[in-house]
Amino acid sequence: MRTLNLPPPPTATMKTSALATLFLGHLAACGTVLWDGRFNDFTSAADLDKWSWSNQVGPYQWYIKGNGPTSEYVSLSSSYKNPADSASKQGVKISLTNSAYWNGQNMRRTELIPQTKAAIASGKTREHQIAFFESHFTELKSGWLSGASGTTDPALRWMVGGVTKWSVDWAADVWHNCAYEIDFNARTVGFWHSTGSADLVQTVAPVSASPSSNGADWHLGVLELPRSGYADSNEDFYFSGVYIESGSVTKSVTGPS
Repeated sequence: MRTLNLPPPPTATMKTSALATLFLGHLAACGTVLWDGRFNDFTSAADLDKWSWSNQVGPYQWYIKGNGPTSEYVSLSSSYKNPADSASKQGVKISLTNSAYWNGQNMRRTELIPQTKAAIASGKTREHQIAFFESHFTELKSGWLSGASGTTDPALRWMVGGVTKWSVDWAADVWHNCAYEIDFNARTVGFWHSTGSADLVQTVAPVSASPSSNGADWHLGVLELPRSGYADSNEDFYFSGVYIESGSVTKSVTGPS
């Protein structure tokens, strides 16, 4: 998965630190695009509402959200993407609001899941779990980690099996380009990273992991763990250029056309 991060607008605040994001995501396994989650064919976020369990259309499953309208949790704009990502027409803003509680849980969640039958699972303040698999074998996290000492944590971190393998202070106005290099057969995962418009480089060589996926359990969005004594406030996360590919990692931020 490749991801670009940018901090939130000044009016948006995170519960654990002043973080927010802009993401360009690819699940990397440059090669052949197996699933294209870029929003080039969307006219508005309302297109997500065309999907249902009985009408599984479009690139995303859309059900992990609160009871409000889709527009409360998801919006699209060309201003939400990395300017260097010329292959994407627009990016998406995914929001955690005061109603973003799914299925009676006490965690705020707004998440999109790939709608595909492609073989994407073969080959290569609070705690926010970002761009993760159901088993959480690898993921990005931000903010204070649940159970940690202290009250805040400014880090954006990449984790494997719950262990931090890479981290950086999540500074404002910096795009972070990231890729997960997953080999389901060798049971390894590596991490690629750059900032701005720079090509990605391998930051962490593949390490042993427990990768597993049914091809429909990767979550694009954010799960926020609750924390006693901290009131909810709106938080916005931005993603663009999301796709899954097979082969070697595409290093260019632009990605495939």
